[in-house]
Amino acid sequence: MTTTAAEIAHHSHGVVVGAADAVVTSWAFDSRALEPGACFVALRDVRDGHDFVGAAFAAGARVALVSKKLPGVEVPPGAALVEVDDVLARLQDLARAARAARTELRVVGVTGSTGKTSTKDLLAAVLASLGCYASPASYNNEFGLPITLLNAPADSRVVVAEMGERFPGDIAALCGIAKPTIGVVTNVGLAHAEHLGGAEGAAQAMGELLDALPPGGLAVLNADDPWTPTLVAGAGAIEVVTVGMSAGSDYAIEAVELDSHLYPSFTLRDRRVTLSVRGEHQVTNAALALAVAQRGFGMDLGVAADALASARAARWRLEVDVSPLGVTVLNDAYNANPASVDAALRALAQLPTTGRRIAVLGDMRELGAHSDDAHAAVGRRAGELGIDILIGVGAGGRVIVDAAAGTVPESSVATDAGEADRMVSAVAGPGDTVLVKASRAVGLEIVAAHILGAAS
Repeated sequence: MTTTAAEIAHHSHGVVVGAADAVVTSWAFDSRALEPGACFVALRDVRDGHDFVGAAFAAGARVALVSKKLPGVEVPPGAALVEVDDVLARLQDLARAARAARTELRVVGVTGSTGKTSTKDLLAAVLASLGCYASPASYNNEFGLPITLLNAPADSRVVVAEMGERFPGDIAALCGIAKPTIGVVTNVGLAHAEHLGGAEGAAQAMGELLDALPPGGLAVLNADDPWTPTLVAGAGAIEVVTVGMSAGSDYAIEAVELDSHLYPSFTLRDRRVTLSVRGEHQVTNAALALAVAQRGFGMDLGVAADALASARAARWRLEVDVSPLGVTVLNDAYNANPASVDAALRALAQLPTTGRRIAVLGDMRELGAHSDDAHAAVGRRAGELGIDILIGVGAGGRVIVDAAAGTVPESSVATDAGEADRMVSAVAGPGDTVLVKASRAVGLEIVAAHILGAAS
């Protein structure tokens, strides 16, 4: 969205310091990743974005949205500060105003305990020919979603908005900004169970998306998820379409196959679909996207299926690479919850290998009272799938290892990612395959990076 400092100040009840006619062509909250011409949004989180306003201007920002005086920051000629009372609240106001001004825009909201980002990316590929915009990252929270809406180009006709659900009311608040007309729920599970109160609370959170759809809106749901009947029962005057392998699915998934590189294919309504993203779990995500394309936008299913060939997985989601020493790495380190860890372990078990299968599994955070049981279930699953070596990382990793005792031939516990890295380096050799998977804060991507950077 192209706008000016004066227009930003108008919609945010702010004050311009500098050039009121400074033109903004994009929006960002990371000074390291913004494009020239951006409005830098100085959010306060773990770090205070106000500390990086100078760096943002040096990187080419034209406007910075701030909530305090910055006496040490020099505003470049032709640039501006917009001073407001509350940066996050005013950012949301700006996104709300931008959405309200674009009545022709159709918004697809995507939520779920797992698979949100993958489904968002698959939808973006399928709907690209319709003028679709979706954030290239997981911008699914109270500031990421407004940034997504504000970055939607003027010629976009569709926005796919990923919606996260850490706390009750989160999705309702995001829907109040984005105003979706189509809602997709990938599944209901234990992600953020500590805050949501388990799967039942997660289902209530997902229901906020369906509640926000207007009369005649469309909900596309996972027929294989046990919580879908609950979501359907609570849906209002909207159309509900189900997708899955279960009998009676509106879009029935059949004949799923996985090639030697973990790329899946399947049949949907007599169309054979081949994916360019790895993992059997992506089949349902892709089928959800295809159902949205056909039922929500009237696309030919074959055309939509062909468009999936351009979809690519986001970073650290089941990336497969081989090190100079001949060690295969499955880097799925972006985040973790019980369902996504199970999917990653299945991928490890399904990938052909000449050596041992090594799983490096760390804490799954924010599970609350469900934590020990969920981690123990992962350990038992590792044994069922024939994992050869298990390295648990952190307190949750220890529970995983304890539960796998007697079923996994070799196991050990690391206190953190650094120690896990040393353990893997000591055992992994040519022909072995190593999976790394944990919640984002554990930082297991360093294990993958070290293996792949190893010299012979």
